[in-house]
Amino acid sequence: MTPRYRGIFPVVPTTFTDLGLLDLDSQKRCVDFMIDAGSDGLCLLANFSEQFVLSDDERDVLTRTILEHVDGRVPVIVTTTHFSTRVCAERSRHAQSLGAAMVMVMPPYHGATFRVPEPQIFDFYARLSDAIDIPVMIQDAPASGTVLSPAFLARMAREIEQVAYFKIESTGAASKLRELIRLGGDAVEGPWDGEEAITLFPDLEAGATGSMTGGGFPDGIRPIIEAHHSGDRERAFALYRHWLPLINYENRQTGLLAAKALMKEGGVIACEAPRHPLPALHPDTRAGLVETARRLDPLVLRWGR
Repeated sequence: MTPRYRGIFPVVPTTFTDLGLLDLDSQKRCVDFMIDAGSDGLCLLANFSEQFVLSDDERDVLTRTILEHVDGRVPVIVTTTHFSTRVCAERSRHAQSLGAAMVMVMPPYHGATFRVPEPQIFDFYARLSDAIDIPVMIQDAPASGTVLSPAFLARMAREIEQVAYFKIESTGAASKLRELIRLGGDAVEGPWDGEEAITLFPDLEAGATGSMTGGGFPDGIRPIIEAHHSGDRERAFALYRHWLPLINYENRQTGLLAAKALMKEGGVIACEAPRHPLPALHPDTRAGLVETARRLDPLVLRWGR
């Protein structure tokens, strides 16, 4: 099966002013940069978008603003995760009505202890699927604290109409992707890598057809995916090794603040601050990130200058 969507779909960071308000002018520039840098698509309102500090009204403003500004240049995934099945379905219907190509949803969880068993997770995604006509990507991430076995994921792919894409970010991602593909067959339309591409090469080797990364340097990561897809494993490995110091810095040192720090450094956005109570990057950590990036010369450091 040829997947409807493949390649690199970075997460769009949410841009704020110094006062913590939405900065929509910077937001549009951020999106323009990410498309110019070679993104095959975009993802909104994910964890790396600081979705957990946004109000429902702000979610709506961001979704409308970005989808209107993208104007069909690339497909856009909207994250609609919520513990409530009803709220998640409503968010997803709304995202579809605004032009989303796909929704990404984590299994229902709340805080450190509120989880539901497999039958409720299955029914959650089944009801979500019934509510929309676009694909659902299940985000299998450690943050949910929910174990989703390859067999269970494959069953949902086979039995729930819209469940077709899977962002695998749990420990042993490559092994899980390989088993998911084996068990799910053609029902697994999009087995994807995540976690800032820290495991990208082994995940591609396992059969991943897409990757959801941070938004700072898609021009560095896309050629890795393209080389591997074309069958040039040696070039893919060489490119992965070349960009790995920056990938690692984002994944292990700066997290969701890397993209905005690089965008601010390159004149893409006006302010890199996260929304309180998230702390800003330590100046030395930020300096290390920028120094690492300058050695690789990503477009982000030149785009706005």
